[in-house]
Amino acid sequence: MTEIKHHLTDALLMAYSAGSMPEAFSLVVATHISMCDDCRARMGSFDAVGGELLMEAGAAEMTAGSLDAVMRMIAGEEPEPLLEKSHDNVEYLFPEPLRNYVDCSPDDIKWKKVGGGVSQLVLPTKGEGTVRLLNIPGGVAVPDHGHRGTELTLVLQGAFSDEVDRFGVGDIEVANEDFDHQPIAAPGVACICLAATDAPLRFSGLLPKIAQKFVGI
Repeated sequence: MTEIKHHLTDALLMAYSAGSMPEAFSLVVATHISMCDDCRARMGSFDAVGGELLMEAGAAEMTAGSLDAVMRMIAGEEPEPLLEKSHDNVEYLFPEPLRNYVDCSPDDIKWKKVGGGVSQLVLPTKGEGTVRLLNIPGGVAVPDHGHRGTELTLVLQGAFSDEVDRFGVGDIEVANEDFDHQPIAAPGVACICLAATDAPLRFSGLLPKIAQKFVGI
């Protein structure tokens, strides 16, 4: 099993535990947690603290009709259980949290080219932020860029390197406004990443700036 060296920060884990994180970022965090024993254990600690705080908060006041409303729901028909999607005989790259958004193999994805050989698939989420799958061919460099907000990048296949370090499968890179870099995919298999942003990237080159208007990165 691949050793994961780059993990989520405590601040991100606490925000996820508290349910205060946008769906786009929650998807990246949940996917990383499903791959990382270390962050999953730390997540359990934050959940335990949150549970203690709820216990100490005391009971919430109920409206006069609350009990009747609950009893009517109990007396009514139970909703049909959700059917689990079948993954038989398909080699999946994507961990379970991500399969609810991409229920197919990477070969079946309808990638959209964004320039320089890089392709993407924007995933449908609600609220602030955008999350996408990125497909970067081996040896290809993403244009040099900075950030106007936060970016979480989780490696699902292959690897990439930048000014910070090398990031392999399961590693997550957290970037902010003070961070400029140029990720380069490792030679060989394509690097597939799950990336969430809450603001457009800040590209240095003219061509990426022009393309940005059309691809929405």
